[in-house]
Amino acid sequence: MRICVCTIVHHPEDARILHRQILALLEAGHEVTYIAPFRARNVTPWRDVTPVDVPRASGRRRIGALRAARREMAKHAAKADLLLIHDPELLLALPRRRPPTVWDVHEDTAAALGTKSWLPRPLRSVLRPAVHAAEWWAQRRVRLLLAEHGYVDRFSGDHPVVPNTTYVPETPGRPPEDDRVVYLGQLSLARGAAELVELGRRLCPYGISVELIGAADADTRPLLRDAQREGAVRWYGFVPNDRALRMLEGATAGLSLLHDVPNYRHSLPTKVIEYMARGVPVITTPNPQAARIVGGAGVVVPYEDGAAAAEAVLRLRDDQPLRSRMATVGHAVARRDFHWPEQASHFVKYLEDWADAPAPSATLP
Repeated sequence: MRICVCTIVHHPEDARILHRQILALLEAGHEVTYIAPFRARNVTPWRDVTPVDVPRASGRRRIGALRAARREMAKHAAKADLLLIHDPELLLALPRRRPPTVWDVHEDTAAALGTKSWLPRPLRSVLRPAVHAAEWWAQRRVRLLLAEHGYVDRFSGDHPVVPNTTYVPETPGRPPEDDRVVYLGQLSLARGAAELVELGRRLCPYGISVELIGAADADTRPLLRDAQREGAVRWYGFVPNDRALRMLEGATAGLSLLHDVPNYRHSLPTKVIEYMARGVPVITTPNPQAARIVGGAGVVVPYEDGAAAAEAVLRLRDDQPLRSRMATVGHAVARRDFHWPEQASHFVKYLEDWADAPAPSATLP
């Protein structure tokens, strides 16, 4: 089967797109053409895929990327058995002649508008009804694949869920030590960037470093650069997922300090599973999905409370048996419930079935 995968928003080495989905397709023997902003992100494509470079859609600069994506999808999807898109923006750029098309729904698009700093505030509430209308239209034109069970109620009909889990090794990494905590993922104010910086400042006198692994949005970069210059944090920027996961091992704790915003209330932060998979205790805010699974694998702290997060870190630093117990519990839960290969086979089967089946009705309301 020949599959055309496209994103103009996500990093070409996005963990779900490349390290999980595309890798699963390649391992199943399928051919993948990957349309993504390789040059804009300074990424060398995998040799196993056919890469097609397009501009990156960032902030308000999206029209050029959409036009390029439409042109390349029209060219390459025509020779494919299935088109898989990862950005809601691409619904506006779908070519008229195309194979069965799948939209992999990564987030609650309407709820996420409130966290888009590049979008003028008055437009956010105006655009929400338009987003809902676009989603209603999309489910009648393309197949939907959902990354969270919490997204099911947004759509009518029966759409499969392929949770955004991770690879869980048979044994956890090296035991958690007592001198560093880590954060893995995109950095923004809504994801707790200010609290991470505050945490770094509070932990510096104790000799505990705060390591941040991930790209940051435009509003957050100055904050992180200043914190790095003063020695409060170590910010590595974007690191490919396979290397980033190895960097987690041995940390005192993994951090997930999300704010209480609508876009996160129904989502399970993948970073929490990644920490548990590598035998790293978790410190998380009471995001409902994270608090549900952490249990004996970590500590839940209040929203937007850097002092409480610092107290949790110091507690773990001073209690080696507690760190070890949380690491063991977390790895066992992750291996049992969140091992990606269990989802990969379902993901590949859905795409294989849809490539052979007729597309949903193209009738517009």
